[in-house]
Amino acid sequence: MDLLEREAVLQDLAGHLQAAVSGPGRLALVRGEAGIGKTTVVHHLARLADPNIRVLVGACDPLATPRPLGPLMDLAPRLGPAVRTGLTGAQAGTRRSDEVFDSLLADLTASPSLLVVEDVHWADEATMDLLRYLARRLTSVPSLVVATYRDDEVGRTHHLTSLLGTLAGYPWVYRHDLAPLSRTAVARLATGHAVDAEQLHHLSAGNPFIVTEILAAPAETIPATVREAVAGRLAGLSAAARTVVDVLAVLGHRVSPPLLAGVLPAPEEALEEAVACGIVRTVGQATEFRHELTRLAVLEAVPAASRLRVHRQALAAMRSGPVTADDLALLADHSEAAGDPAAVLEYAPAAADHAAATDAHREAAAQYARALRYADRLPPDRQTSLLEGHAQACLLSGRLDEGVESCRTAVRLHHAAGDRPREGENLRRLSYWLWAAGRTAESRQTALDAVRVLEGLGPSRELAWAHLNLCQLACYEHEAVAETASHAEEAIALGERFGDTEVVVQARFHAAAARMLSEGHGWEDCEQAVDSAMAQDPPADAGSLALVMCWFAALQRDVDRTAATVNRAEAHCLDHDLLFHLLCSRAWGSWGLLNRGSWTQAADAAQEVLSHPHSPPVVRALTLTVLGLVRARQGKVQVWPLLDQAASLVDANCLTATGLGWEARVEAAWLAGDDERVLAEARRGLDALRDRSHPWLSGPLACWIRRAGGTPPRVPAAGPHALELAGDWSGAAARWDALGCPYDAALARLSGDAPALHQALTAFESLGARSAVARTRAVMRSRGVRPIRRGPRAATRANPYGLTNRELDVLKLLNEDLSDAEIAARLYITPKTAGHHVGAVLNKLGVHTRHEAARKLHHSDRR
Repeated sequence: MDLLEREAVLQDLAGHLQAAVSGPGRLALVRGEAGIGKTTVVHHLARLADPNIRVLVGACDPLATPRPLGPLMDLAPRLGPAVRTGLTGAQAGTRRSDEVFDSLLADLTASPSLLVVEDVHWADEATMDLLRYLARRLTSVPSLVVATYRDDEVGRTHHLTSLLGTLAGYPWVYRHDLAPLSRTAVARLATGHAVDAEQLHHLSAGNPFIVTEILAAPAETIPATVREAVAGRLAGLSAAARTVVDVLAVLGHRVSPPLLAGVLPAPEEALEEAVACGIVRTVGQATEFRHELTRLAVLEAVPAASRLRVHRQALAAMRSGPVTADDLALLADHSEAAGDPAAVLEYAPAAADHAAATDAHREAAAQYARALRYADRLPPDRQTSLLEGHAQACLLSGRLDEGVESCRTAVRLHHAAGDRPREGENLRRLSYWLWAAGRTAESRQTALDAVRVLEGLGPSRELAWAHLNLCQLACYEHEAVAETASHAEEAIALGERFGDTEVVVQARFHAAAARMLSEGHGWEDCEQAVDSAMAQDPPADAGSLALVMCWFAALQRDVDRTAATVNRAEAHCLDHDLLFHLLCSRAWGSWGLLNRGSWTQAADAAQEVLSHPHSPPVVRALTLTVLGLVRARQGKVQVWPLLDQAASLVDANCLTATGLGWEARVEAAWLAGDDERVLAEARRGLDALRDRSHPWLSGPLACWIRRAGGTPPRVPAAGPHALELAGDWSGAAARWDALGCPYDAALARLSGDAPALHQALTAFESLGARSAVARTRAVMRSRGVRPIRRGPRAATRANPYGLTNRELDVLKLLNEDLSDAEIAARLYITPKTAGHHVGAVLNKLGVHTRHEAARKLHHSDRR
């Protein structure tokens, strides 16, 4: 198992061990909260130790009366006879502790060792004295002593505090803190699980134990193991401290002293005990739970009547003083929990507006939804305002179904009220998000309805946006450039008339993007438009343009541009909480990895996006297609179910417009050797593209017809596709190489001479493209070309996968279930380099996981 974000600590500890066994010795303190991974780190360190180093691991127990020298008692069978005799005598009362200490010091001096003492926050006084004794004398001992402890349980009066003070003056004592996992690491752990990685990070605060327990029990709101761990931490608290913890759980994430005092008079002493327990902590003047899931576990056990009372007291206390914008969300929460609808309608909409203004779109959606639960008490115009806010917040945070439904309801209410401008505006918004949901036909009709409603009212800013929407749809569906330009001109004229620069910027961008896709130039103009939009508000508009650039870079198979645009879009979306845009950009990023030939990483990226519970249909269709193509290229089964599922999620027009749909189906048929299906699927795709202007979509379909032995029709084709269709396979391959697409370059070389075929075969083998290897060999046989390459290097003859010596070393270490950091330590390379080698091994073996790679090794050994 990988040690996520623990590589640096592990390497430091491995360095301490190497230095200590050569002398002088060292002491390393590894500290962090419960569940942070201290035990995992030291156990990995023990596995990394040289076989000549004796590994001794003992632990202290959370007993009411700790065993004297408990860790040494556990280690007695592995210690020398003098130590064992001393321990026996100490138990019987015939030997002093210092005699045991002397014999252990002699034992460690005689045999280089790694001595681990875990959980010293539970240590007895004799064990504390032992650590003091050893620490002072380690400079003469060829051993590393590692002590772990929970720093969240060590307060001013804890008995460990005195020992830590003693050790502070020793230069051979090193301290290592284990920090919570980042959002990126939590997302990596969540890959393949249908969970919201951002929510998982929020609940767990990056605690590895809590993360893994949530993932292991996805159906449980609070995993039983977490609930039991919390109960265990609370069991030793006094009644007053337990009351404080219960009240804090009801009051929310972070509680100020005045609010706590307003509910619970004189809580100071009990609060100090709760903090010492480690379940809550102070941050500045406020108090909070270390993990939101811990708070929820405590809250679950608080009786309903007690919760209601605390919520009412909190609401009264907060309303009695000045209310700031930061108080609104908490006031809305207490209002609903206190059963006060009027207060909910006072605070929830304000909290939602504040969250939306600060780009906290998920929070905004939740607050609008809270207000809507009581909206029947409001006049229609206020109801529609809440619906519009809710729709926008839901859509930006990836909740497309909820947002579309609120938008539909707002349209109906505006129509019933005869408010035509707002009806048209909401029809336009509904159209845009229906396209994002993959419902292109309905989106187009709704867009026309919006223009029809607004045109009847005369020129307006709303009509400018409606024409912009038609311009966007024309661009996304690859209609004729003139069609996109016509809508853009309408939008620009109205935008300039009413001083709406956002409309003008976006219309010009989409007109330029359409020309760029069709004619192959103008990328810089689009880039300037994105940069301009990112310097202005609102962030969602810039996010949309940045997302379009990801899409179009991927459509043009430019892997470097794809990576750059995806990185820019991701950074912008993370900064502004644009979940929908973020998931879309990552989907295009997985396509870029596919084009680059990094298939394992492409599949992992696609699976991570696909497993997100709020992935919209378009994103799911894209990532399913990426997964299907990876499987097809690697010669695996269950390809067509993935491609068919992708096709079922969106309209046929959307499948065509996004670019992967038809081409993926054609390629899968070709890789399976079904040329008849290749021709049928390719012609269906070209029929769907009729009357559209997109050479990067029609060109590849024509090339597949040619590769399958058919006669391709004359269709628009771009770059390397045009060269291949013209018979210039060498020029096409060179263009693909320049774009960074090795697989496509190899496909182009299949039309070439014998050396080109050999080059294609080598490329396919290096990529792990088994199906393409089989087809290439068939092509070579049909042309009388012997598929024999120049003799393989000695390093690759010993295995059937073309692994280098270094990659074989890495594969053997993967078989030992080592992480990148552990592989790096064994091979004396950096973790990053180890990661590159691991990726290369997985690619060549055509597998996705380390365990699959290990199974390949066993299979090869048996053969």
